[in-house]
Amino acid sequence: MRAVRREGGGADVRPGTVGDDGGGAVDVAVVPASASGLPRLVVLDVDSTLITGEVVEMLAARAGVEAEVARVTDAAMRGEVDFAESLHRRVALLAGLPVTVLAGVLADVVPTRGAQVMARRLAGAGVPVGVVSGGFAEVVEPLAASLGVPHTRANRLEVAAGRLTGRVEGDVVDAAAKESFLRRLAADHGVPLEAAVAVGDGANDLAMVRAAGTGVAFCARPVLVEAADVVLRRRDLSALVPLVGV
Repeated sequence: MRAVRREGGGADVRPGTVGDDGGGAVDVAVVPASASGLPRLVVLDVDSTLITGEVVEMLAARAGVEAEVARVTDAAMRGEVDFAESLHRRVALLAGLPVTVLAGVLADVVPTRGAQVMARRLAGAGVPVGVVSGGFAEVVEPLAASLGVPHTRANRLEVAAGRLTGRVEGDVVDAAAKESFLRRLAADHGVPLEAAVAVGDGANDLAMVRAAGTGVAFCARPVLVEAADVVLRRRDLSALVPLVGV
């Protein structure tokens, strides 16, 4: 095990972590040490993790079904509804939207505080970073490129005659797919899983958070908090940098 001292609070006291006396001045997160001594790979969820909102809900707002979609999203993130089923239900409500709305959604996406700092610092230290999302490649890919994150996986929306059909192409990126992405990225870079950090906020991140040497619950639902090694409650991704020893 190794300890990372971080100023300013934000990490919970829980199994696998040690915190301050509640004043918020100093937190110490204790995370597993890899064979090389430091984690050397980071994989993050996108919606409500890398960015502040949920892309499917931003699309739903343009279709006039935001409240209905938000209810299904919330149930899925709590683990009450199978994620693939929930995604199919939500995407079906988007049928008929012109594909041009995607550019507007991308323009409205707000990266989480500290995302640029995190991506820049980890890239500068040679730490591979990937993002994997139950959201949509049409937004995830350009967003990741803007942050300098080269590795992505996300669902792709089916389009016909310039409009969304209400379906996704291929298999849904669910919890199992997220774990598979983590494992593949680790293998591609020759990084053992115990040297990987996985970061998420909901039930569909459980598998990859459990598979990684250091699983991080970021402003997360209780179901993920219970499974994580490190719990971050302040919405600032720069907090990941000291966890990776950079």
